[in-house]
Amino acid sequence: SFDSFPNGWAAINGPDAITGTGLGQIVAFVGFLELFVMKDITGGEFVGDFRNGFIDFGWDTFSEEKKMQKRAIELNNGRA
Repeated sequence: SFDSFPNGWAAINGPDAITGTGLGQIVAFVGFLELFVMKDITGGEFVGDFRNGFIDFGWDTFSEEKKMQKRAIELNNGRA
């Protein structure tokens, strides 16, 4: 269970730390996401459009009003 691992830096470098292979899996997974999934594309529909043709959650089916509402929500959350 996750309770068996300490918090903070001790989870990486300490007596009860994550094993080297576990840490390697985390690093490999993040690297895979960075290289193949989260590609930065140019020419999106708007500034901050990171859909990259992989996942869009039905964005193209929304009306223009709904798209503007969702962009405003993201801006208010500080994510764009």
